[in-house]
Amino acid sequence: HPNACYWWWPMKRRSWKIKVLYTALGLLGLLVCAVLVFIALGWTAFGSAPDARSVVKIAASPQHKDGSFTNRLEEKIGPISTMLGRAINSQNTAPVRPPPVVSVQPGDFAGSAPGEINFTWFGHSTVLVELGDRRVLIDPVFSQRASPWQFMGPSRFHPPPMALDALPEIDAVLISHDHYDHLDHHSIRALVSRVGVFVVPLGVRSHLVYWGVPEEKVVELDWWSGHQLGELSFVSVPARHFSGRSAWDRNRTLWTGWAIIGPESRVFYSGDTAMFPGFREIGQKLGPFDLTIVETGAYDMTWADVHLGPEQAVQAHLDVRGRVMFGVHWGTFKLANHSWTEPIERLRIAANKAGVRLVHPRVGERVTVREAPQTRWWPEVPFQTAQEAPVVSSGLPSRE
Repeated sequence: HPNACYWWWPMKRRSWKIKVLYTALGLLGLLVCAVLVFIALGWTAFGSAPDARSVVKIAASPQHKDGSFTNRLEEKIGPISTMLGRAINSQNTAPVRPPPVVSVQPGDFAGSAPGEINFTWFGHSTVLVELGDRRVLIDPVFSQRASPWQFMGPSRFHPPPMALDALPEIDAVLISHDHYDHLDHHSIRALVSRVGVFVVPLGVRSHLVYWGVPEEKVVELDWWSGHQLGELSFVSVPARHFSGRSAWDRNRTLWTGWAIIGPESRVFYSGDTAMFPGFREIGQKLGPFDLTIVETGAYDMTWADVHLGPEQAVQAHLDVRGRVMFGVHWGTFKLANHSWTEPIERLRIAANKAGVRLVHPRVGERVTVREAPQTRWWPEVPFQTAQEAPVVSSGLPSRE
């Protein structure tokens, strides 16, 4: 037959297709295995779903609707193309050399005089606040990376000012939400024996219990509820943000800010938040505040409904009726596309324009609020101004 010499061609063609199929399945299998390995390595850090006790409280919360927590205002995100363009063109997002850090000793935390507030910045949003003989640690993150894995993810620009195991006894730890740059499971585990109570927003309790914190040491609160510790009270206040530690638990837990109220002084901590009218309500109900600790960095014009940005941070300080302002959430991790010093540069400009007293100590520098330093310690780095890269949250009512 004239075509007899080509009898094998369909078989070869099928063999080629089978090889491609097997190769594709093999690559898919490797990808699945890699994903499973990553999940396994981060499994403990992911935390735990709210248990039955928390679920009852969550179901009763006005903030919880249709299976998840919600903001009072809608969240809008800018075009992906704009985000990518800003990411590609970003510059100076990390320091050339580590920022200065003041070494801290356990004996440095001697308590505050009556009516006085001392605080020490440990980097990012981790702050140790001293009111009288009480020590309150906010959002402790001492790990090298803000990530479920310590081999990848945003890495610190500088070391913590003291070792975690050298911290003094802590009366209370406040957690604002469960993102990795605010809730670090390595730090929580190391602190268990030296902390009196952990005060957290709804749903976060289960993470801590899963990591070994005794149930009786954890208090979880909804917005506008509080916990009393001697003469101090901790009040959970509204914020505009989101939560989640994995791809499958977005907004399963609540996010919050905190008011720390003592007999003679008051401190406000914003947590992570965008701008919203709730700041005025907080100021009316619980202000004025002697010190405000307000998130200032990791913002972008395309996600202005997630973080404040410097200019809105100053407005938030004014709305809650703050006296002295301290900007955090910058200078430790690269979490956005702005230059690493842009938050503090723009914050200084906005605070000066508004007549706000701003303090900006070095990491590790223990300061008294009324004497807090205003000395510039960071280098001159090019940055975009508020006019060049405005950050304005959506859905805000007119201030007229």
